[in-house]
Amino acid sequence: MHFGIQRPARSPGIIHGMSSDGSSCAQPVGVHSPWRLSVAPMMGWTDRHCRYFHRLLTRHTLLYTEMVTSGALIHGNTAQLLRFNDEEHLVALQLGGSDPADLARAARLGQDRGYDEINLNCGCPSERVLKGAFGACLMGEAPLVRDCVKAMVEVVDVPVTVKHRIGIDKIESYDFVRDFVGTVSDAGCKVFIVHARNAWLDGLSPKENREIPPLRYELGYQLKKDFPDLVIAINGGITTNAQMAEHLQHVDGVMLGREAYYRPWLMTTWDAEFYNDPHEILSREAVEEAMVAYMERAHAEDGCPWYPIARHMLGLFHGQRGARLWRQTWSNHKLKPLPPREVLKIAREALALGAAERPSENPHDAV
Repeated sequence: MHFGIQRPARSPGIIHGMSSDGSSCAQPVGVHSPWRLSVAPMMGWTDRHCRYFHRLLTRHTLLYTEMVTSGALIHGNTAQLLRFNDEEHLVALQLGGSDPADLARAARLGQDRGYDEINLNCGCPSERVLKGAFGACLMGEAPLVRDCVKAMVEVVDVPVTVKHRIGIDKIESYDFVRDFVGTVSDAGCKVFIVHARNAWLDGLSPKENREIPPLRYELGYQLKKDFPDLVIAINGGITTNAQMAEHLQHVDGVMLGREAYYRPWLMTTWDAEFYNDPHEILSREAVEEAMVAYMERAHAEDGCPWYPIARHMLGLFHGQRGARLWRQTWSNHKLKPLPPREVLKIAREALALGAAERPSENPHDAV
């Protein structure tokens, strides 16, 4: 069941609207790059349940998995790690690693499973990433990244892309990121997703690395000027459609992260505003009902309980009267033994109760 989702037609080995070498090809809606809008890969958040929820809100936005290390794919539970729902397309697999042979093997596994893109993580600044020799620290080893990309490009037909920062530590020269992109693009990477902050590899937590290093979007813009044949998407600190539209005047794409997760209803505006596809939008209630049906399906397939799925939709009624009580219902641990349809009924009653209350002077009550 697709619950109102229309999956774009795809050609084998080609991501919708872009050939494997990055050149343009015909698209059914407009002439937009598939990287025009995307939701960032976020550890602990963008699992298959989250992506299913997001696809109910937007048909065209490109979705990314959480990062999966090449070692985990090769030596772990490959089928479970690569599992996704057919409704999720377009969906990209993000890999972490620095061994060309392992990454090539992992990329092939991803393509064989049906992913539309393979993305290499060169942007995550966490301490765990440093110890694993992947993520932002790889920006200091551009020739190695080039070799990794080359190894993957040689064994898959889908696009191989790279997500990276504009610099590491105190290296703030534009020349650094320009040379990184130039070196890696020589291996066949035609798409670069630029988080417009430096990654400070020593002294900052991952959360601080998302907030403290200053945003310098102009470096991403300059990359597009210097590499006009590459697809350049920008990421970092973007929260509104107006900001997205402004960035799209300078680059090919925009990637949102936590804003899309916390305020998911924003995504319902994207197909019309950015893809010229003003289709009918499901109501919040219809999305909630579709998620309950998905919870039932997931439980029937593999025994998955409803609550790790429900956590991803807690922002569905963000800003609406009664949202706080509704969210508290779906996150109430005491309700875990109940089937999701019973929780849905309780949540609807809570939403109605909250909406009937007098408006609070506390603006956070509706969040």
